[in-house]
Amino acid sequence: MKISKKKNNSVNSFSLFLLVLLSSCEQYTMFNESAKAVSVSGQKYYVSNEGDDSNSGLISDPLKSIAYALTLAEAGDSIIVREGIYFEKLNFPRSGSTNAYITLTSYAGENALISGNGLASSGHDALIKLSSVDWIRINGMEIAHFSTSDGGKMLDGILVEGSSSHIEVTNNHVHHIHNNASPSIGREAHAIHFKGNGATAMTDILIANNIIHDNRTGTSENLTVNGFVDGFIIQNNEIYDAENIAICIAGGYGANGTTSVDYARNGLVTQNKIWNINGKTGQVPVLLQAAGTIGIYIDGARNITVERNKIWDSDRGIGLVSENDGFPTAYCIVRNNLIYNNRAEGIYIGGYANYPTGGTRSSLVLNNTLYHNAGELGYYGEQVGEIRINANCHYNEIHNNILVSRPDMGTFIRKNDNSGSFNGIDFNLYYTTGSITRWFWNGNIYNSLTSWNSNSGGDSNGLFGNPMFNNLGAYPPDFSLQISSPAINAGTNSHTTSAGNIDFLGLPRYISTIDMGAFEYQ
Repeated sequence: MKISKKKNNSVNSFSLFLLVLLSSCEQYTMFNESAKAVSVSGQKYYVSNEGDDSNSGLISDPLKSIAYALTLAEAGDSIIVREGIYFEKLNFPRSGSTNAYITLTSYAGENALISGNGLASSGHDALIKLSSVDWIRINGMEIAHFSTSDGGKMLDGILVEGSSSHIEVTNNHVHHIHNNASPSIGREAHAIHFKGNGATAMTDILIANNIIHDNRTGTSENLTVNGFVDGFIIQNNEIYDAENIAICIAGGYGANGTTSVDYARNGLVTQNKIWNINGKTGQVPVLLQAAGTIGIYIDGARNITVERNKIWDSDRGIGLVSENDGFPTAYCIVRNNLIYNNRAEGIYIGGYANYPTGGTRSSLVLNNTLYHNAGELGYYGEQVGEIRINANCHYNEIHNNILVSRPDMGTFIRKNDNSGSFNGIDFNLYYTTGSITRWFWNGNIYNSLTSWNSNSGGDSNGLFGNPMFNNLGAYPPDFSLQISSPAINAGTNSHTTSAGNIDFLGLPRYISTIDMGAFEYQ
């Protein structure tokens, strides 16, 4: 049954220019998330544990070494790896050419494991490395068990660096990439790492359908895009059981020696599932005993859309944050995400008080559903809230979200200080079953939606009431809306395409008037 969608003429938007700037993120063609194999053409070189590198490489006469097969492959060729364990570190020696990829893939229906078990490492090392090569596919491989206990090393499962472009990393299983160095001397590792340290931008990057788990990354992340990268999709990956950030899109960390281009831009992070990201199991607790690790971290990057992701049972959900002066996170959209049962903030934006040219600027937080996050106090014993606004936020808008606080916490929004300007917060729905309700704003506490609105100017069109989710007792919980939900028809249409044309489930987003939250009632 479908209810009538009434017209809502309310508009509260002072930054319509964002619609033009951010609409570029709609250009990406979505990756087919059901695809588990890639088509191969050209010469096929088969590799098997029972092969020999003096063989022809035919399926009946396979090679022994993946590394040797790579030396033979030209544009359009494929290395197809049979079931087995391969103790090798791989470095692609050449590029493919336009639409003629060099492909490394497992044989259909078989599991090929590239293992670092027992292999030596030095400096910044990886099991699979691509350095300024183009038109490469890595598909369907298991990549695991690469470790060190030496401080000063960085280990990666897959490392793509230089100006490598037209790269696809799909359907891989990356796990147990471990830097076991003492936290006191620092440790770094990544499962998948794109480092744009070349003279020209990395572009046309696809990272999709990978399973990433049980990596020991120290102060680094599981899936990282950093430096001079322009145009990428991170889609439908599963990341879990990790000690630090699941997905990081970064700028300002010196990945590229040319400061003016040292940030990732024009990316889409969509339909990823992230759970059990627990910073207390890693390096961070040595310094700060609190829930500080994040699911998706946009840090000093620009023009990034984060949509339709699901993050639960972790420390934090999604951050639009800057840790560096001169690299504000800007022109980003966080929309139609489901974030629940996390220990700290569901969504947070902003930077640090001593970094005035960082922070978060001209970004949108639209139509997200946040439920029972902020279950623990912050680093300083503070209530953190479903949404947190740190220092130096300018021209951001937070609209059409559903925020349901834990009954023992009751904190919806926390704004740390009075820095920032022209941030619009409106058309949000708040609810808790507990007796405490709190909005922290510029050092003051307001205990009702009315007093919050009167004193902050926020949520003049906001609501307080039960959002009427369909079935919180299901596994996983069903956060779609019942017919009686006050969130239906209650949002603002002012953001048009910036709110996305589809909701969390991929169903039509606008039916006359947009609903609040990540799910549009159909």
